Amino acid sequence: MPDVRRAAAPRARSADPIAEEAAEVLESGGIPALNPAVAAGREMMDRAMRIVPARSELRVSNEAGFVLHAYPYRETSLILDVFTRDHGRMAMVAKGAKRPHSALRPVLQHFHPIALSWTGRGEVKTLTKAEYVGGMLPLAGDALLSGFYLNELLLRFCPREDAHPALFKHYMITLTRLAHGESASLVLRSFERVLLQETGFAVAFDQCTKTGERVQAGLDYVYQPERGVRRAQASDPSSWPVVLGQTLLDMAQDDYGRAQTVTQSRALMRFLLHYYLQGEPLKTRQILIDLQYL
Repeated sequence: MPDVRRAAAPRARSADPIAEEAAEVLESGGIPALNPAVAAGREMMDRAMRIVPARSELRVSNEAGFVLHAYPYRETSLILDVFTRDHGRMAMVAKGAKRPHSALRPVLQHFHPIALSWTGRGEVKTLTKAEYVGGMLPLAGDALLSGFYLNELLLRFCPREDAHPALFKHYMITLTRLAHGESASLVLRSFERVLLQETGFAVAFDQCTKTGERVQAGLDYVYQPERGVRRAQASDPSSWPVVLGQTLLDMAQDDYGRAQTVTQSRALMRFLLHYYLQGEPLKTRQILIDLQYL
């Protein structure tokens, strides 16, 4: 179990100056990959990137996590974006991690299950220890590219310090399925659905939101953004994918055995992701589309 301790810092002690400077870099958009987009929708998703007021120091030990992205910082350090089980997505500075003989260097790799320890009061914490846990097969080839797609989704949809333990568990399951050679297009559909539901962007796929009625296999439905599933109507926008109830029922059960479910779920998830990202493209998604995985 992770050890979490909050201790009031002495008044005379200031915050870690390197972590404070790293937070200023994030806030100013000095790192292009984290620079908030002009679109209002992205502002909502990246709202946690703003520096938070000073607070009691947080000390966490042996928290399960994964590195989502790493940014070079100064000559020898990295700013990490990590996804943790009990604290959600976190930003932290790894001092000296770029040094050739740093113990952190081989540990802070993508898709490595690691135990993280950190301290800090501001938005950017200071990494104090990271240990490789193991127990998962590495990703390679096409599965590796799919893994980076998962990471990009987490970066875009998960606010900082907002815990999603069920999503964390599903992320681990998804990496394992990819590592064992399961179909990327089917595995990613499952993850996209769980991601949208766990982060509050989507509701149940097997129930009509307004009426509470269970979806019927032989009827046509649409997923109305911000509202949820309902029966399809002739007046619906042409951009809304019409899907059979059987497809929605299959998606809710993670069953992609039907060819029709595969095709219709792909169209539905493309539509929902495009809508909630305000049309801003996902870099890895386009590569996967080109490879016909999405």
